[in-house]
Amino acid sequence: MHEILTIQLGQRANYLATHFWNTQESYHTFDPAPPSPVDHDIHFRPGIGADGSETYLPRTVIYDLKGGFGSLRKIGRLYEVTGDEGTGGGTWDGNAVIQRQPPITPSTYQQSLDSGLPPPPLTTSTVRYWSDFNRLFYHPRSIIQLNDYSLNSTLMPFEKWESGDDLFNSLDKEHDLLDRDLRLWAEECDRMQGIQMFTGADDAWGGFAARYVERVGDEFGKLGIWVWGLEEGQRSQRDKQLMRTVNAARSLQAISSQASLYIPLSSPPAYFPRYVTLDHTSQWQTSALLSTALESMTLPSRMKAGDHKSGTLDILEAALNVNGNQRIAQLQCTIVDSKGTEGQLSTQPSLQDSRMYHQNQDQPQLGEDSLHDATADSQPLDMNFFPGESQTNDTPHVFGIVESIRKDCEDRNDQEDAEDEGYARKRRRVAGMPLKEKYHSTLQYPLLDSFPNLFPTFSHHITSVAVDASLSTTSRVPHRVKALQKVVGRMVALDEREALSNDLGEIIEAYEEGWDSGSDDDMDDY
Repeated sequence: MHEILTIQLGQRANYLATHFWNTQESYHTFDPAPPSPVDHDIHFRPGIGADGSETYLPRTVIYDLKGGFGSLRKIGRLYEVTGDEGTGGGTWDGNAVIQRQPPITPSTYQQSLDSGLPPPPLTTSTVRYWSDFNRLFYHPRSIIQLNDYSLNSTLMPFEKWESGDDLFNSLDKEHDLLDRDLRLWAEECDRMQGIQMFTGADDAWGGFAARYVERVGDEFGKLGIWVWGLEEGQRSQRDKQLMRTVNAARSLQAISSQASLYIPLSSPPAYFPRYVTLDHTSQWQTSALLSTALESMTLPSRMKAGDHKSGTLDILEAALNVNGNQRIAQLQCTIVDSKGTEGQLSTQPSLQDSRMYHQNQDQPQLGEDSLHDATADSQPLDMNFFPGESQTNDTPHVFGIVESIRKDCEDRNDQEDAEDEGYARKRRRVAGMPLKEKYHSTLQYPLLDSFPNLFPTFSHHITSVAVDASLSTTSRVPHRVKALQKVVGRMVALDEREALSNDLGEIIEAYEEGWDSGSDDDMDDY
């Protein structure tokens, strides 16, 4: 069935993943509606609830800190008859006093879902946790709370990369995390195509994720591992910003050397078009915008074979990792009003939030010239989620690109899709052109009641939007790595600095092999 197993690490990752899972749940159809083009078995598993009823729940493992799950319980309604979840018979036969923290009250949105009533509109003030807008049930094995740290603690903040590294090592030594948390999920799969991981990258979760990916690689060998690494897009105080940058450098070096693909993500992006209205302080909103691009980009990996072209993770990787060591990609997208003028993408200049740290106000339309060779028949994409994108205005060299277009129309250009793929790839390589994979689907991105109103200028009462998303490996990557390398040279302790800087240098060389930008200009300090 080519299943994909998901691992979620931390608050930011869980906000993003909740939008992802809500979208997957919306694809389920029931008679007399036509069948969905999405193969649900890739991300969902059948099972039996505690009362003997059939269940169909996400294939995911969710990690968060103490207090991070909100009102979501480990043992939910489908499994609650199994008994008390927190106590068990032990050897102590004396009197016991059990102290429980008062439970977090479910949001009115959750209460309405539980009661079978239409939920009220969500706002930034009513979404306190990612579980407040969650629409799914999860298996008890999916919920894993790490009690060593508390969410938003000022006494023991979970911020330093080393804290995540140490926490994973201590838990793995005590429990063997893969055996406890992951193995049963993997054994349920018939033919797993890969693992996708959502994680913070510029905080302690980056260290936790790096060790997790290393263990997964040792355990599952050549299995595809895609890691989506979230970085804070807003500038913070200098000391904290430098710590985040060093954390991001360590995550990029450690994860990209182990994963088959690493996609750093700035949330929110530095620039966004005028049709997007975003509250940068709301993780619910910033993760929703990012989820629109991410979910659209990965849609080919879960499409049924037939009318739509499908592509497993390894097929997508092959078009991106051209030279065998280019495992860092950038995510871009454009969102279109599905009831507006068909096919007209926004050509208005991108906006920059005044609170963002990038100062260049002359950022060109992303993709307009830089991806011309790769997407000559495509519209320019106006949002780029790659961190530090605005540091340079030069036209990047593109090594490989995968594009996913979801649009309710039939003017699809499948000319290259019909060619022999091996021949087409050789032809483009010989001609010095980027490798390219393109996927079309008429299934648009659904705007659910759990999704914020990010597009107020679009048509009223629209229920979906058209999206054009792409992943690409370009010369933007070494620009970013060079900026990280400069900060590492100033901020990292001497005993680690040389090794980390050299590893980053090897990543830079991987994106200069067979191509020279002709420029020796250094990047500005981050």
